[in-house]
Amino acid sequence: MFVPFRSTFLVIAALTGSSVAPAQVNPNAAPMPAAEWTPLPDAPVEQLLQQNVDPLAPAPEAESATVQSPDDTIEPGETLAETVAKLRSSDPGSRELECLAGAIYFESKSESLSGQLAVGHVIANRAASGRFPSSYCGVVYQRSQFSFVRGHSMPYIPRASQDWKDAVAIAKIVDEKLHPSPMGKALFFHARRVSPGWRMSRVGTLGNHIFYR
Repeated sequence: MFVPFRSTFLVIAALTGSSVAPAQVNPNAAPMPAAEWTPLPDAPVEQLLQQNVDPLAPAPEAESATVQSPDDTIEPGETLAETVAKLRSSDPGSRELECLAGAIYFESKSESLSGQLAVGHVIANRAASGRFPSSYCGVVYQRSQFSFVRGHSMPYIPRASQDWKDAVAIAKIVDEKLHPSPMGKALFFHARRVSPGWRMSRVGTLGNHIFYR
């Protein structure tokens, strides 16, 4: 049987060609993004090699400046409540602030923000007085000073609670001296329901606490 040369050529071409069907073209498909590339540095390669710099390494990214959110900025003249609202957090950020916030929480969480601030400042005043340990934790864990302390630990604190977040904010305010104490340089306080008979200078009463120096 005679097969024309042109037909033979077409059969051979078909047998040797790819068996994969061509991709379907969708006119509505989004174009493929171009592959990312990093341009080479402008400095000569010889100069980069002398500086132990890989000419093919990607250029270092510029460090972005940390921008503080305007909502977190403490403005002069803010009320205590406004400052507390900006500093509320479940994480004090350090062991010292943890001790200070813990004392504020257990001693005054049922008090007003001013009452909590006064209690927090008593801890700070003691640490700065030279008459007590020089750290917040040292003051808080000093023997026979705070009834909530059990050995060298605190009871469980529900850290998601509003009371704890308020205590953390007050601790930061005391530590950063953002608001002065309403009870001045007081070093001692006790609940109004008790009468320990202390022979000290009475500073004042705030909420359910009486403060002394």
